[in-house]
Amino acid sequence: MAFELPQLPFSQNALAERGMCQETLELHHGKHHQAYVTALNGFVEKDDALKGKSLEEIVTFAYGKDNLAPVFNNAGQHWNHILFWQNLSPKGGAVPGALETKLNADFGSVQAFKDAFKAAAIGQFGSGWAWLVLGKDGKLKVTKTPNGSNPLATGEGKVLLGLDVWEHSYYLDFRNRRPDYTQNFLDKLANYEFAEAQLKAA
Repeated sequence: MAFELPQLPFSQNALAERGMCQETLELHHGKHHQAYVTALNGFVEKDDALKGKSLEEIVTFAYGKDNLAPVFNNAGQHWNHILFWQNLSPKGGAVPGALETKLNADFGSVQAFKDAFKAAAIGQFGSGWAWLVLGKDGKLKVTKTPNGSNPLATGEGKVLLGLDVWEHSYYLDFRNRRPDYTQNFLDKLANYEFAEAQLKAA
């Protein structure tokens, strides 16, 4: 069964008033994400070791193997983007109660979490991702990964929230201002309801 590009959970112009224009979504979802899916399907078609595996199984199977680096990059990016679209919302920015309580407990405050997340996003040199994860110790933490890597591959915990800091995700809206893009995500776009649901499911 071939992997498919998921539908966006909102219309392509739904985030325009909150800092992510329709053209960004058309290019990011329809071109970039689609390219990862197409490439991944091509690799699976040619490699019996990948056939029948779930996306998560391919990500963990290919991680750290030099000969499977292209497979990992495309599988990782497909996994990352499936989550990313769910992490965005036209009603984003409001932190619900249970998540707020947990952020306060583990970071000291919601603002301290945002500061740590922003530092990770800005501090990721070149392309990559910033993440809020529930660690194996039961505590929330912020981490970052390069390129198409993610906490599923590295085993750092369950992802609640992820931000794409590849330039294609923000250049039309924010040019080279990654700090502004990150702040806008945290304050206006982040789907904290989804993050709370992930936390409760864990």
